[in-house]
Amino acid sequence: MTPAFWVLLAVLFAALLLVGRPLGLYMAALAEGRMPPALLALEARLLGLAGARPGEEMGWGAYARALLLFNVLGVLAVYALQRLQGVLPLNPQHFGAPSPDSAFNTAISFVTNTNWQGYSGESTMGNLVQMAALAVQNFLSAATGIAVAFAMVRGFARRGASTIGNFWVDLHRITSYVLLPLSFVFAIVLVSQGVPQTLRADRTVDLIAPVSFQVPGTDAQGHPLSDARGQPVMVASQAARQTLPLGPVASQEAIKELGTNGGGFYNANSAHPYENPDALSNGLEIFALLLISVALSFTFGRMVGDPRQGWALLAAMAILLGGAMAAEAHFEQQGNPALIALHVDQKPGALQSGGSMEGKETRFGIASTAVFTAATTGTSTGAVNSMLDSNTPLGGLVPMLLIQLGEVAPGGTGTGLYGMLLVALMAVFVGGLMIGRTPEYLGKKIESFEMKMVSIGLLVSPLLVVLGTAVASVTAAGLAGPANPGAHGFSEMLYAFTSASNNNGSAFAGLNANTPFYNLGLGLAMWFGRFVSIVAALAIAGSLASKKRLAASSGTMPTHGALFVSLLLGTVLLVAALTFLPALALGPIAEHLALWAGH
Repeated sequence: MTPAFWVLLAVLFAALLLVGRPLGLYMAALAEGRMPPALLALEARLLGLAGARPGEEMGWGAYARALLLFNVLGVLAVYALQRLQGVLPLNPQHFGAPSPDSAFNTAISFVTNTNWQGYSGESTMGNLVQMAALAVQNFLSAATGIAVAFAMVRGFARRGASTIGNFWVDLHRITSYVLLPLSFVFAIVLVSQGVPQTLRADRTVDLIAPVSFQVPGTDAQGHPLSDARGQPVMVASQAARQTLPLGPVASQEAIKELGTNGGGFYNANSAHPYENPDALSNGLEIFALLLISVALSFTFGRMVGDPRQGWALLAAMAILLGGAMAAEAHFEQQGNPALIALHVDQKPGALQSGGSMEGKETRFGIASTAVFTAATTGTSTGAVNSMLDSNTPLGGLVPMLLIQLGEVAPGGTGTGLYGMLLVALMAVFVGGLMIGRTPEYLGKKIESFEMKMVSIGLLVSPLLVVLGTAVASVTAAGLAGPANPGAHGFSEMLYAFTSASNNNGSAFAGLNANTPFYNLGLGLAMWFGRFVSIVAALAIAGSLASKKRLAASSGTMPTHGALFVSLLLGTVLLVAALTFLPALALGPIAEHLALWAGH
């Protein structure tokens, strides 16, 4: 790891703390309704016109039903807009409708905050679908996750209550007072860096200097031509013009990062110069995708009345994220031993000069790329500024494992906080078993119902990952997807189901996932991976809200110190290791051992 890496890490963490704390306290005020009376009155009138009852709070069951209904309607709306794209306006490229299975997958993907894309955005989606379907869901899916986090924190903060908030009020406040203002400012910043924001059609321009290249020759029927030795016949060609794909990019890029969505306007995602022009925009995007998740730790501490509790969660998240960033930078800086071996003068154990730059943008380099990769998979963002399929084996294992940890370092908007709270409940349960005492967390007894819901919330995604990968590994439709054989091909399938089941959306891009098998299978994994854990979290919130807070005693485990942070980290790593180590051994670990053994 280079000095540039450590400087970048220090600046990033300092900026997140500087901005995250006031933002977190601001969101706590929104969650608790500490707002100007005039704004509350306007909010009540607007929500009343929409048919909501802002003055009535909901029990956890009603909250869950409202959330699920809203998201089902979102899936139907996004699906319909895609299938009707060919007859809708604001489609200057005149794109037709995606296939039914692709539209189904994309609709679920954006509603669940996954943003998995089995298509190329600039050649598939018109401006209307990009804005009215995909960008809108970028806001609403992020707001849904934060709303669940608000509801769960209320469960810890309240005593003897039967309600956990009002979903419609939470959705409105998060969207209107957090996501929209932040996205507007960030979009302006991106435009200043050269990111397009226009409704104009794509432009074809003349190149300053024509580019000469060779392409495989074909006969009149389109079949490849070969010479007497069986080698492809190459034909000289020249490009004098280029088409520039334009659109409302900056507005979608802003909420894509701030809402930990990840779906790119372009197929190359944040590696595309129109989405991420330079080192400054790259650093700002890393900051944006981490900001709200970090801020929610301060929201938690404020709402439960003990800021130390938020700091404890944030410390565990920071250790996991910082360690992953360092590991990613280390493995990519090592490079490929097969390329090192080509230089006969290299000593054993030497590193590839400059590290492994395959699949990376030279304008970012290894340090910045490693930080982006860990940040986007430590959250549920899924945006990428490099080709993960080109990573070294262990450089590919790091982002995969970060997702498999449950994306709690620091996790997605809302999902990271309530995911870490599920881990915290598991940790105090384990601690209680060690001393033979009923576990408590923040003065609430953790009993059988809560632990059943914790188990469901933590295990649903691993179950979907393991079952989905197993089915893909033994079926013809699944095996048709990977572009590579052996361990790497297995890693591509494992990563796909890992990403979908945990609502991340990034991919080992060697996998052809735009097929009926993967569109359907990954779509179901995204839906159940998202909403089963959400319902479990809301059920826990409702149960805890109804309980009275117990006074701390000499037998109460402190949940704000180094011991508890260590217990949190151990629980996260133990659950992931017990679940995924066999699968990782078949994929990236096996590939690493083979590569460094010279095979």
